[in-house]
Amino acid sequence: MKGFFRVQTPEELYKKLDRFKALSSEKVNIDDSLHRVLSEDIISPINLPEFRRSTVDGFALKAKDTFGASEKNPAILRLIGEIPMGQLSDIEAKDGEAVKVATGGMVPKGTDAVEMVEYTEWVDSHTLHAFKTLSPLENVIQVGEDVKAGEVVLYKGHLIRPQDIGLMAGIGKTNVHVYLRPRVAIISSGDEIVPIENVPSPGEVRDINRYTIVSMVKETGGIPLFLGIAKDRFDALKEKIELGLRESDMVVITGGSSVGSLDLTGEVLQIFPGTEILGHGVSIRPGKPTLLADINGKPFLGLPGHPVSAMVIFHFFGKPILKILSGLSREGIWHQIKVKAKASRNIPSVPGREDYVRVRLEEREGTLWAHPIFGKSGAISNLVNANGLIRIGINEEGLEEGEEAEAILL
Repeated sequence: MKGFFRVQTPEELYKKLDRFKALSSEKVNIDDSLHRVLSEDIISPINLPEFRRSTVDGFALKAKDTFGASEKNPAILRLIGEIPMGQLSDIEAKDGEAVKVATGGMVPKGTDAVEMVEYTEWVDSHTLHAFKTLSPLENVIQVGEDVKAGEVVLYKGHLIRPQDIGLMAGIGKTNVHVYLRPRVAIISSGDEIVPIENVPSPGEVRDINRYTIVSMVKETGGIPLFLGIAKDRFDALKEKIELGLRESDMVVITGGSSVGSLDLTGEVLQIFPGTEILGHGVSIRPGKPTLLADINGKPFLGLPGHPVSAMVIFHFFGKPILKILSGLSREGIWHQIKVKAKASRNIPSVPGREDYVRVRLEEREGTLWAHPIFGKSGAISNLVNANGLIRIGINEEGLEEGEEAEAILL
C-alpha cells in the first residue's frame, strides 16, 4: 500500500492517470450521439457536394462573359432556362448564355460562375444585364470541395458536437460507434453529514458534496450513481465501496481522504484484491488531502470533505480520469479554457504547493482583471462568486498587483 503520507506534485499524480483506459463501445443512432466520444474514425463514402452547387441565388454563366462588366457597361446575356432546387439538369450553356439557379442548386455544364441576382436586371423575358465582373468559380462550390470521398472527416476520440452530427448526416452516416459513458459511484462519508432535507443539529452539515460532484460528473459526460452517506465505520465504508466497484466504472468518495480518516479508508481498500495506492496527498491548495487508487483497473478517487476543495480536486483530477474512461483524445482530456488576467491586488502564496485562487474576472478598458476571493475551503459561496481560478506555481510566492497570470475559466 505504498503512496500514503507522501505528498506528490500535481504533475507526478497526472502521470499516473495514463494507466486507466477507455471503456468498451456501442453503436448508437446519430440522433443520440451528441456529446458522445467516437470509438471509430468516420470516413466519407461520397464527395460532398456530389455535384457543383451555387452558393447564391442568381444566374449561372461563363465568367469570361462578365469581364469588364459594370453598371455603365453591363454584360448582355440570354436566359436559356432554369434549374429548380433538388433537380438535375442536362442543360449546357454556351457563350453569352445564362441559367437561373437557386442557392444550393445545381450549376449546369458549360458555366463556371454564378452572378448574384442583386447584380442583374431584366431587359425582357429572355434577356438580362449583368453588372459585376466575376472570376471563374465565383459563387460556386465544386464537387468534393467540402468533403472528398475516402477522407477521414472525424477522428476516433472526438467529442461529437451538433455540427459533427450535421456532417455525418450529410454523408449518409446514420449510426456511429461511440465509447460507453462512464458510470461513477459517489459516496459521501462522515458521521457529521446529513441529507439536505434534514435540519442539521449542532455539529452536523448538509451533504453539499453529493450535489456538486454528481453535477460535475454529468457535466463531464458521466452517469452518476449516488450510493448514499457512509458513517465513519469500517463495515459501512466497505459495503459502499464494494457496491460502487460492482456497479460502476469509477468510485468517488468525499470526506474520506483527510488524515483523520485516512487509516480507515486505507484499511478498507486493502481488503480489495488488486488495489494499488497511486498517491495520497497532493501539493495543491485547496485540496491537499487527496487519495487516488487503482483497484483492478478501476479508478478510486478520495476527495477532501470541504466543498470547495472537493470541487477543485475533482476539476483537476476527477474530470481527466472521466475523460480518459470516455475515450477522449489526449488533447480533449487536458483541454481547459484559459485567459490572461492581471491581479487587481497582491495575492500571497506559499512556495511548495500549487495554489489555485478563486477569482472574479472583470474586463475594464480592454484589460481583464482578476479580483481574488479569499476564504476558507468550506465556504461554497466563495466558489459561487468566482468565475475563474488563478494558478500560482509551486515555486512562486504569489502575485503582485498588476502582474499578469493565467486564469482557468469556470
